Amino acid sequence: MRFSPAQRRYNQRVLLLSVVYAALLFLAVYLISRHLVAGPLAYGVGMLPALAVSGFFWLMGRYLIEESDEYLRMLQIRQLLIATAIALTAATIWGFLEGFGLVRHVVGYAWPVVYFAGLGIGALVNRIIERRAA
Repeated sequence: MRFSPAQRRYNQRVLLLSVVYAALLFLAVYLISRHLVAGPLAYGVGMLPALAVSGFFWLMGRYLIEESDEYLRMLQIRQLLIATAIALTAATIWGFLEGFGLVRHVVGYAWPVVYFAGLGIGALVNRIIERRAA
């Protein structure tokens, strides 16, 4: 299957943002773990990787705006909805269990990881549905 122009731009942007995220994460870990920054600056440095992760969500929305093929847009929306349902359901269940003292605390940045895994599950669901329709 050939990529649409919007998909190609999205993939290029994701690759670039992945490099930026990795660089910011390594920088933040290095600076904070060695106590080279403190106070408000440490908070700013600590937020840099999170801002890059937030950029991935922005890229997904931008892709939906730029994609002119309605079918491809529908597939992406289904994938995003599945990922959202998985991540929010998991966070809600875990939050209640944690609130009742039944499970250990999970750091907040784990939930985007669950979301990204949900994108993979959403892509699999799309592929299964497409094969059944063929």
